[in-house]
Amino acid sequence: MFDTMTITKAAGAFIGAALFLMLMSWAASGIYHVGSAGHGAEGEEHAQAYTIPVPESAEGGDAAADAGPDFATVMASADAAAGEKVFAKCKACHKLDGSDSTGPHLNGVVGRAVASAAGFNYSDGMKAHVTDAPDWTPEALEHFLLNPKAAAPGTKMTFAGLPKVEDRANLIAYLETQQ
Repeated sequence: MFDTMTITKAAGAFIGAALFLMLMSWAASGIYHVGSAGHGAEGEEHAQAYTIPVPESAEGGDAAADAGPDFATVMASADAAAGEKVFAKCKACHKLDGSDSTGPHLNGVVGRAVASAAGFNYSDGMKAHVTDAPDWTPEALEHFLLNPKAAAPGTKMTFAGLPKVEDRANLIAYLETQQ
């Protein structure tokens, strides 16, 4: 069945393949070496290939310039029609007809006391938010809509928030018209 020539061929193929893989591994590690190359002591910082200089600001004044206009300025020129389009993100959980859904109804919310919609079961986080902001003023709504989870820790509201100050102002302007 097997003669010595067949066994010799099989052994030669196996040893040749192992030798090829070993030589390729050695060549690749020589070209693409990762780790210490013996040029520095163990734990010593390695030299960077290049650095990118980053100018440091004295008092962080650039951050205030990048923040954009303040809320009061944007709110003064807010567009309720644009806010109606932003409200499309809220429709999944909130209604404007006086009935509750996953979230409480939002008609008349501007100026209303926080966590005060009759018949809605508010989360403990929202009930605790009353101490921070007793009423839904435009400023309180703006702060809450920026990041609901940060403004009222423990709230059940899963919405991530509205990052643009213009969207928040337009939405609040639209909600002011919904009494």
